[in-house]
Amino acid sequence: MRKLALAVGWLMVAAVVWLSLTHSPPKLDVTLGDKLGHLAAYGTLMFWFCQLYARRATLIAFAMAFVAMGIALEFLQDAGGFRSFEWSDMGANTLGVLLGWGAALIFPRVLPARE
Repeated sequence: MRKLALAVGWLMVAAVVWLSLTHSPPKLDVTLGDKLGHLAAYGTLMFWFCQLYARRATLIAFAMAFVAMGIALEFLQDAGGFRSFEWSDMGANTLGVLLGWGAALIFPRVLPARE
């Protein structure tokens, strides 16, 4: 079960990378839909990995890695020339990571965790 949960987590990371770099990502037709998408994606990633790991140091490392990934992907979008660089996307990504971690502290663990 744990191996499957890890595979799903890393597939979600790959999906976020792909969606961040694709020429035409899906759009939410609501006000601030783009920012809500960033918030949901990074919040889901952090919540998922908080389910799989229990050590605080490990979770800090994941949080830092997801924030760094969000920043790097914004720079890659700008370098590609077909997507726009936005500071607010970086903020939404970071807030998503924090909210995902916070949700994991509130809701009970449903996946088997490893120290």
